[in-house]
Amino acid sequence: MPDRILVVDDEESILFALMEYFTKCGYEVDCAKEVEEARTLLNGPRYSVAIVDLRLTGVDGVEGLEFIEYLRELSPETRTILLTAYGSVEIEQEARRRGVDIFLHKPKPLHEMAQVVSDLLARK
Repeated sequence: MPDRILVVDDEESILFALMEYFTKCGYEVDCAKEVEEARTLLNGPRYSVAIVDLRLTGVDGVEGLEFIEYLRELSPETRTILLTAYGSVEIEQEARRRGVDIFLHKPKPLHEMAQVVSDLLARK
């Protein structure tokens, strides 16, 4: 059974690209544009990896961190990647405190993201 990936990002183009790429790599992929949609998806099968954007509703948002914290409580075995174009040392430290496994800056080439996912899954 293939590993499942949850992608949470408010940008349609990023959702599409990640879904297409990871599906071709053999993963099952679900996508959500909003936190509530992502929370609903968590009622289904468990995810091996979640790739979550930091900002989902605006310039100063950190909904991605809040979602990852919720996800870690619900499914501690799910590996998490926080993806953002607005990273800082403070945000990265807060992400680690909340249980983020990997902190990545946008843009990140798809093949590099696939390697990060593969490495995370190998550590399980």
